[in-house]
Amino acid sequence: MGFLSWQHPVLPASLHQIDFNILHANRFRTFTNMNIGFDGKRIFQNKTGLGNYGRTLVTILAQLFPQNRYILFAPKQTGLFMTGVISDAEVHVPKSLFYKAFPVLWRRHGMIKDIAIAGLNIYHGLSNELPRGIEIAKIKTVVTVHDLIFERFPETYHFDERFVHRWKVKRACKIADAIIAISKQTKDDLVNLYGINAEKIFICYQSCNPVFEKKTTEVEKELVRKKYQLPDKYFLFVSSITSRKNLFTICKAMILLKDELAVPLVVIGDGKKEKEKVKQLMKLNGIEERLILLNELPSSKESSFTSGSDFPAIYQQALALVYPSIFEGFGLPVLEALWSGLPVICSNTSSLPEVAGDAALYFSPYDCKLLAKHMADIATNTILVETLSRRGFEQAGKFATGKYADSIVEVYKGVMVGDG
Repeated sequence: MGFLSWQHPVLPASLHQIDFNILHANRFRTFTNMNIGFDGKRIFQNKTGLGNYGRTLVTILAQLFPQNRYILFAPKQTGLFMTGVISDAEVHVPKSLFYKAFPVLWRRHGMIKDIAIAGLNIYHGLSNELPRGIEIAKIKTVVTVHDLIFERFPETYHFDERFVHRWKVKRACKIADAIIAISKQTKDDLVNLYGINAEKIFICYQSCNPVFEKKTTEVEKELVRKKYQLPDKYFLFVSSITSRKNLFTICKAMILLKDELAVPLVVIGDGKKEKEKVKQLMKLNGIEERLILLNELPSSKESSFTSGSDFPAIYQQALALVYPSIFEGFGLPVLEALWSGLPVICSNTSSLPEVAGDAALYFSPYDCKLLAKHMADIATNTILVETLSRRGFEQAGKFATGKYADSIVEVYKGVMVGDG
């Protein structure tokens, strides 16, 4: 899930980023002044995962490589992403009355004409797909594939959804000059499930909003604590509330601990049926007050929550992030927690060990007993907390914004010289 929206903070001048940017400034000199186009639909319309990915990527590239021209192609432009602060950023939306009335058709047909006349060197599809007919534009293409969850957990998708997702991913991987996978897990799935040539796939670990790297002040923490009525101690869960995200297992662990550890769980995220099932489970066991759903508070309607600007202070006051997801393409909240100095307790599946490394306590997604033990250990063992926090900062450094931008530009470079 990560940030609900993203408003272009200036990248922090931490030492590792300064060193990295100086080291690589000259390396890509001959690959600047490129015209790079992006699929902007979700950048302007999606408040969570895929939208965050696009907003983060475009902002980081624009700040670290301002010599390039960045063009977003979107059915409509919204306030979710403010392009004015990015040098040379452009937005192309439907121009004719017909395509304004039928933006879906513009994405299917009219957008290709706009792409072709924009003078692009590269078009980057940010969310598992490339536009139909992109071959006509005769430009280099890159596509990011986030995950193949619809193949691994087909029961969570309608048949028509699975068919459309499968068709889009396979087609994009076939015609793209290069494929970006956000984790080794995703690359392995593309190779093993779809038979994609591994040499065409490049792993580019994403970064998160740099504001998580900044330590919040005690005054900021106190303001946020009062605004959301946060308890003195709490565990944190950040994600949409769906069966795959597995909030149910945390609740079962809390039930096991209800007489031993009365620490509540603060939840950032919303849901429908699964949320009601979780609330009912906690109520039946007499601990419903230990489940704090921030999205149900009036303060969740404020811009500081919907933009995510209060999230770092919420993270940094928690005992640990608990992330029991059954399967992830990446797991952005884990990285946000690592930057926040927050211990992580997460499931040992899919890409999560790639992200958390040795900075987390792991458990099988349905092992509520081991999860309960980990939660109790975090609540009582200060040495363990300090160790995980220190390791977390070290692990987070592997996903620094400079390294992220470098990996993306490496792919662009390979495509431009014919190696992609």
